[in-house]
Amino acid sequence: MAHIVVLGSGGWGTALATMSLKNGHSVTMWSPFEEEIHAIRRDGQHKKLLPGVPVPLSMGLTTDIACVAEADLVIMTVPSFAIQATAQQMRPHLRPDTIIANAGKGLGPAKYRRFSEILKDELPGARIAVLSGPSHAEEVARGVPTSVCIASENVEDAERAQDLLMNAKFRIYVTDDVVGVELGGALKNAIALAAGICDGLNLGDNTKAALMTRGLAEIARLGVALGAQANTFSGLSGMGDLIVTCGSMHSRNRRAGILIGEGMPADKAVEQVGTVEGYYVCAAAYKLAQQYGVEIPIIEQCYRICYEGRSPREALFNLLDRPKQSFENFGG
Repeated sequence: MAHIVVLGSGGWGTALATMSLKNGHSVTMWSPFEEEIHAIRRDGQHKKLLPGVPVPLSMGLTTDIACVAEADLVIMTVPSFAIQATAQQMRPHLRPDTIIANAGKGLGPAKYRRFSEILKDELPGARIAVLSGPSHAEEVARGVPTSVCIASENVEDAERAQDLLMNAKFRIYVTDDVVGVELGGALKNAIALAAGICDGLNLGDNTKAALMTRGLAEIARLGVALGAQANTFSGLSGMGDLIVTCGSMHSRNRRAGILIGEGMPADKAVEQVGTVEGYYVCAAAYKLAQQYGVEIPIIEQCYRICYEGRSPREALFNLLDRPKQSFENFGG
C-alpha cells in the first residue's frame, strides 16, 4: 500500500482519488477551497461534478498542502492557471523520492509551456510523470473500462506510477514521449472546441469527421515541431483523446463549442460552462504555430472566433476556401 495525494478536488481529481482508494492505497485529496472540501465531506460525494459516486470517510480531505509530505505519489489535477502557484505551495513540503504525476491537460498561460516544464522549473530535481488519454472523470469514477498512458523521461518513474494506479478497469501504457503525451492531451482541447462549434452549427457527420481528422493532422504537425514523436499522436493521448473529447457531452470543450456555434460569444460560453481549456489552448497553440512556422488552420479559426469575434460560419467558409492541397504526412 502506498500513500497517494491528489491535488485538486474537481471531477477528475475526485475520480482518481476514489479509484486509488479502491486500489487499496491510503488517499488524501486536497483543495484550496474550504467550502468545496466541506461540501464533499458533508455530502459524501462531489454532488456538483460526480453525483452518485461515493467519497468514503476513509479518504482524507484537506486544504493543507503540507499533506504532500507523506506522499509516495502526488497526482496533480489543477487547471492551467493554477499549476505554477500550486507547485510553489507544495515545494517546501515535497520529499525528493515522491513521484509527481500531472493529470491535467493544457498549456501554461505564460510562454505557453507544457505543465511538466512548469513543474521542472518550480520543483528542481522532482520525479515528474504525465498521465493522459481518453478518460472522462464521470466514467473512470464509475469503473467504466478505460485505457490511458503515462510518460516520463525516467521510465522507471512512469512504471512505478503505473503499478500504483493500474487495475482491471484502468489500463495504463508507459512511454518516454513526455512532449507528445502532453501536447496530445492539451491541443485536442482546441479541436474539441471546434467540434462543438460544428455541432452548434448543425453540421453533419461528414463535416465533423473531416474536422477531427484534419485536427489530428494539425496536432501532430505542431507537436512534432515542438519535439514530440509522430507515432504518439496515433495513440491514446492523440487520436484516442481526440475521439472521446469531440464526441461526448461530458466534454466541457465540446459543450462550450456548441454554445458558440449557436451564437453565444465565446467568453460568455466559457463563463457558463466553467473551465474550458480549449479556449486558452487555441490562443497558446496559435502563438506557438506562428513561432515555429506551422500551419494549423482549424485552430487558427478557433482563435479568431474566440478572441477576434469572427463568426463561426465565416470561419467555416475560410477553412473550405483554402487553396487545394495534396495528401501529406499526419493526414494531409
